[in-house]
Amino acid sequence: MVDSDTVVPFVLNVPDEALEDLHDRLRRVRLPEAETVDGWEQGIPRSYVQQLCRYWLEEYDWRRLEAELNDRGQWRTVIDGLGIHFLHVRSPHSDARPLLITHGWPGSVVEFLDILDELADPPAGEPAFHVVVPSLPGFGFSDKPAGTGWGAERIADAWAELMTRLGYERFLAQGGDWGSFITTALGVRHPDRVEALHTTMPLVQPPSGFTEDDLGELERADLAAAREVLAAERGYLMVQSTRPQTLGYGLTDSPAGQLAWIIEKFQGWTDCGGHPENAVSRQRLLDNVAIYWFGACGASSARLYWESLPPQNLSVPVTAPSAVSMFPKEPWRAPRAWVEERFKNLRYWNGLDNGGHFPALEVPHVFVAELRAAFGRES
Repeated sequence: MVDSDTVVPFVLNVPDEALEDLHDRLRRVRLPEAETVDGWEQGIPRSYVQQLCRYWLEEYDWRRLEAELNDRGQWRTVIDGLGIHFLHVRSPHSDARPLLITHGWPGSVVEFLDILDELADPPAGEPAFHVVVPSLPGFGFSDKPAGTGWGAERIADAWAELMTRLGYERFLAQGGDWGSFITTALGVRHPDRVEALHTTMPLVQPPSGFTEDDLGELERADLAAAREVLAAERGYLMVQSTRPQTLGYGLTDSPAGQLAWIIEKFQGWTDCGGHPENAVSRQRLLDNVAIYWFGACGASSARLYWESLPPQNLSVPVTAPSAVSMFPKEPWRAPRAWVEERFKNLRYWNGLDNGGHFPALEVPHVFVAELRAAFGRES
């Protein structure tokens, strides 16, 4: 595939045959026996997977999501030999600034559908943004890399080129999860382009000479919680970073498998009090899963872990103006002193009372308020 500066409209229209195939697989789904414990200790419970499969088959409306995405304005362009899918919502306000938002795994552009209007057309006195939301390579309706090398830094370079093609020489950047890796890489590799950046998962390591005794009680508790999450969740991390291809066969062949693999993380990483639908609606959960299913992204999305882990260059300073919003159920929280050691121009820091790893879905109005505060004119 040859690069071109051309940006073309993209209309999503999954063939009826693909929907029929999904429904047939859901009718014939074969589940394992029930877990031998109460709750989620061994993974997502069988009874809940049954409910979700039945909902996906009998009630969920994929065409509704298609229409919503098409109405938002979807586009594609080829960068570095790879087709990239993205949403682009232009603000009607003359003083709007471009804002690039990058999702992670197991997220998608669906995470940001419910905040686009607030960002692009806010009330008087609030900052307005032209919003660009790309699908990561191998995710959603972006192309799947056919060779190695598509890690976070290469994606950051592709995003800088994307913003150039859209006419945005300078822009704001936001990201959590893999979006944090890519947003941080933009700040490091393209500081002249990034007006300011915001993340909910700052990527840092303990500075030389720091010990936990230097931290406050709450920060020590955050670190202990992060270690507990890593211990409980490291299974997915190890599999996706070492054997993404093997994992992909099951996820690509079984909608129940893809559903379970993703929604388990919404239970573990959201501020949901034990059940993911306390944080995110069932419809939006399935919207996100369906993007992975119809994009056949089980292997290609996991492969980003193979490409990018273990993380490199966590000590490289970030000099771009930076902002951090720390949500209480974000699994990978970092002490402010460690963040300040790397993010040399940290201009905004706020600890929130509610929300987790997917704040744009969990607490959308709070998330928008954080972006407004982080990217106010004083930034």
